[in-house]
Amino acid sequence: MAASCAIGDVARAQTSDGGDLSFELVDPKVLRVCADPRNMPFSNEKGEGIENKLAELFADKLQKKLDYVFFPQATGFVRMTLGAHRCDVIMGFPQGDDIVQGTNPYYRTTYALVAKAGSGLEDIDTLEDPKLKGKHVGIIAGTPPATNMAIAGLMSDAKPYPLMIDTRYDNSAQAMIDDLTSGKIDAGVLWGPMAGYYAKKAGSLHVTPLVKETSGPKLVYRIGMGVRAADQNWKRQLNKLIQENQGEINKILIDFGVPLLDENDRPLGVEAAKKAP
Repeated sequence: MAASCAIGDVARAQTSDGGDLSFELVDPKVLRVCADPRNMPFSNEKGEGIENKLAELFADKLQKKLDYVFFPQATGFVRMTLGAHRCDVIMGFPQGDDIVQGTNPYYRTTYALVAKAGSGLEDIDTLEDPKLKGKHVGIIAGTPPATNMAIAGLMSDAKPYPLMIDTRYDNSAQAMIDDLTSGKIDAGVLWGPMAGYYAKKAGSLHVTPLVKETSGPKLVYRIGMGVRAADQNWKRQLNKLIQENQGEINKILIDFGVPLLDENDRPLGVEAAKKAP
């Protein structure tokens, strides 16, 4: 998909040396964001998600009107939104995914273990911990930590939840949290922003970032924004916005319960994150 997007981009990317974005953007007066209409905690049609709030922040800083092109974040999402020139930025995209051109990352986070406070599992910080043996641990099938769980010998007692769902009717993360609070499972492993958000909503749940795995894939990722391959000026402008507003970005992430990490995989405290340059 990235190759087909790039061909169409070439003709649209003849920008001036002064940085005029009018040939790169769908509408230079509007911040047009590609988003999923039902993908909390990231985005929804009501504007309640992390990426909605980041888009509002950026639109304000750019003094542009904010508009969305909504499309389910499944197969064809990039091709039907960014690649079709219907919108100009995907607010959250993992660094290293070459289907789009990434901006500089604006946060680092990781998959996390969620457990009940007082369960005796809330101090576990690696899936290799012997205390997880024989426990029913929820996992989204096909995600990286499933490999780590298999290596640790936890899959025979695990409860899998589907990765590919119709978000109009299903929510695997919410289902996992519901099972955890009702006692159907002992712990759950979720992508950090989802773990923090749903645990915060449920209350009395403890979220531990999984940064100490010694086998299987590393579970820490840098998250930036996605633009078209040829949109160099636009990418530079977004990079500048990230750098100048990192403290405000971090505040939004913290308000949603996202477990932020510094470059040494240490949790980024609330005060330190809000004071980021």
